[in-house]
Amino acid sequence: MPEGDTVWRAARRLREALEGRELTRTDFRVPAHATLDLSGQTVDEVLSRGKHLLIRVGEQSIHTHLKMEGVWHVYAHDESWRRPAHQARIVLETTDRQAVGFALGITEVVPRHDEGLDYLGPDLLGPDWNLDEAVRRVTSDPQRPVFLALHDQSSVAGFGNEYVNEICFLSGLLPTRPVGEIDAAKVIDRGRRTILVNRDRPGRVFTSSTRPGQTHWVYSRDRKPCRRCGTAIKRGELGTVATQMRNTFWCPHCQT
Repeated sequence: MPEGDTVWRAARRLREALEGRELTRTDFRVPAHATLDLSGQTVDEVLSRGKHLLIRVGEQSIHTHLKMEGVWHVYAHDESWRRPAHQARIVLETTDRQAVGFALGITEVVPRHDEGLDYLGPDLLGPDWNLDEAVRRVTSDPQRPVFLALHDQSSVAGFGNEYVNEICFLSGLLPTRPVGEIDAAKVIDRGRRTILVNRDRPGRVFTSSTRPGQTHWVYSRDRKPCRRCGTAIKRGELGTVATQMRNTFWCPHCQT
């Protein structure tokens, strides 16, 4: 599932392939930008911002979001694509590389001075990380469940469902626990240290084992025994509205 570390790695790959290079061809396969041509312009910067990815070209920024299924690939010109062509939403070419965004949830080109991401909280993997500001935002509503508070990208940018479930377990907190009752600085810092460790890995690890099937404490492990106490992991849903419900996983013995 794409979360902040996935987008950070995608930005790194695209930075190596595109940054400082002239675009020789661009192909935007979304109706709003189907006629846009950025060929001849240079890619100034590629960066991630939470779960968002920005490719800055001249006065414009290409803003993409992976959502659930999206992925960025980089190919040599003579390589075959590893995803079907009908899933491609954007193709950016230089003299020796193709960067292709497949099944992207968002593909838009916006003015560089108005990228529309000012609402995001401190970026867990960004150079401007600020724990105090993240704590202030996360705890602004003390009665909010910790699960929802950590999910809120306007409070802290980069955590997704996998991370929030695992962080709640590592912190011994039920997903429904009011955020005003917890040591938010400790919980957020634990989560950031975890995402920093995982950002260079192809697969996320939350336990002490990298073996397949042993990398998670609770996420997607409903009805399986807790790795600490043996109690069956439970599954539920939390969200502010019906269309934004997310799966929760927890150990009823280890989390309170």
